[in-house]
Amino acid sequence: MSAALLARLKDEYGAVRGALPDSVVGGARRREAIETLCAQGLPATREENWRYANLRVLERARFAPCPCAAQVADLPAPLEGFPRLVFVDGVLAAGEPVQHAGLEVHSLRSGAQGADSSSAQRIAALPEARLALLNEAFATDGAALRVRREAGAARIELLFVACAPAQTGASYPRVHLSIEAGARLTLVERHLSAGDEASLVNGALRVDLAEGACLEHYRLQQTSARAAWFDTAEATLAKDARYSLIALSAGALAAHSTVHIRLAGPGAEIALCAAAIGDRQQSQDTYVLSEHMAPRTRTEQIFRGIASGRARVAFNGKIAVRENARGTDSRQSLRGLLAGPEAEIDLRPQLEIYTDEVRCSHGATAGKLDENMLFYLLSRGLEPEVAQRLLKWAFLEDVVSRIELPELRRCIEHELAGRMSELASLKELLR
Repeated sequence: MSAALLARLKDEYGAVRGALPDSVVGGARRREAIETLCAQGLPATREENWRYANLRVLERARFAPCPCAAQVADLPAPLEGFPRLVFVDGVLAAGEPVQHAGLEVHSLRSGAQGADSSSAQRIAALPEARLALLNEAFATDGAALRVRREAGAARIELLFVACAPAQTGASYPRVHLSIEAGARLTLVERHLSAGDEASLVNGALRVDLAEGACLEHYRLQQTSARAAWFDTAEATLAKDARYSLIALSAGALAAHSTVHIRLAGPGAEIALCAAAIGDRQQSQDTYVLSEHMAPRTRTEQIFRGIASGRARVAFNGKIAVRENARGTDSRQSLRGLLAGPEAEIDLRPQLEIYTDEVRCSHGATAGKLDENMLFYLLSRGLEPEVAQRLLKWAFLEDVVSRIELPELRRCIEHELAGRMSELASLKELLR
């Protein structure tokens, strides 16, 4: 990125810093974040883990936060049994009282939860996570959640809606989640657009799981076809903690997600299942680092991506096993489907192992639809377009079938069917 762009970034921060709430991020931490980012520079495609991202959208956007928008209509129906908080352009717009003992939910802007300056310091230690500093500098609100042991099996839904065009300003969704020892939470996190504006969204998520804590987490990126969506997520797992993360990326013109999982305690486990669909000119790019730092930790990474039109879908999955992480068990299964002559799939499994007594395996394949299966369906009288869409559907089921909430699974299935321009045959499957 050019020096002129960094200068504009610093000028925009200087113009709005007096209006940024200290309850979300303290002023000293904001200044440190912007200075660090300007010193390091914004990400560039010459960097290995950003080479597949569409970063041109940053050159045309305004980095300062956009003005708070009004209430948004036509939101998805709430999930039964899930309290919901709605954030519009990064600011809390609506929410239900959380009637669940042991589950504390606050808006960062309200000041009920003190600003935590350590989160971005830890996240931004990764070169791939520098955009977390942008969120740290400009964030205007966010959600702080704490789950105590007495909460039992708690549930909540966070809905982030982008409205404003990127020329007006950016939105900065922000989530701090802490689950205490032995507690459990099911979190549904959705990122949507209210219209077809070319919005800029730059989110940051921090998760801390104490000993024996469990998190079932669904992340859905369904922003408009003109939006730019960047996200940085970091999670630290203590002894015997369990984290199940299912992520779907289907929207945005340019989407890039950086995920860093630190398996810091013995017996900690992460199961990450991700799916991405790209069409036309879309870019869907994900970088995931699972860092094994303690004995007997376990990682499972599953990715399924489909690229049509002139889209690019990329997944870079890295597993690092540190010196004291004996007994590590890790598995990767990365698969991509090319559904257009100009589409591109880029899959990169990586292993770094610094100790013995581990069991690690990985595999990555990319190709076109199975010709034998396609012939079989055609021989049964299906039209070619119908047969192709059914095979795409089956390809994504490795991820979708793991969604344990029936209502959410149906919602996602209809979303995927819409992205694939479904015919009547797909609709029949969803009844």
